[in-house]
Amino acid sequence: MAGITPRTASILCYVPTVGWIAAVVVLAARKFKNEKIVRFHAFQGLYLFAAWLVVQWVIRPLMLGMPEHVIRVDHILEAVLLAVSVLMMVKAGHDEPYVLPIIGELAQKSAAEQ
Repeated sequence: MAGITPRTASILCYVPTVGWIAAVVVLAARKFKNEKIVRFHAFQGLYLFAAWLVVQWVIRPLMLGMPEHVIRVDHILEAVLLAVSVLMMVKAGHDEPYVLPIIGELAQKSAAEQ
């Protein structure tokens, strides 16, 4: 963790599929214990991953029985979550603590607690 800057750590928290690992490492690292913005990005990245899990484990199985010609909600939600992840990587790269609706507020509360 010595060579990772706060900006890089924040960006890694939003990498689709594996960003949750970086977020957990950031939250466990002493180096970032007092870095409120980095902790915010880590928590928001975790909550974004949790939203992705809900789509994968709950919504996708519900959509499997739909006819092929119907636009599937799970595909739309996955595309939205991917776009949000990319947006958040850009925002984190510019050191902007962009607060997403609902999960961003939870992340702010979680980051404020120590």
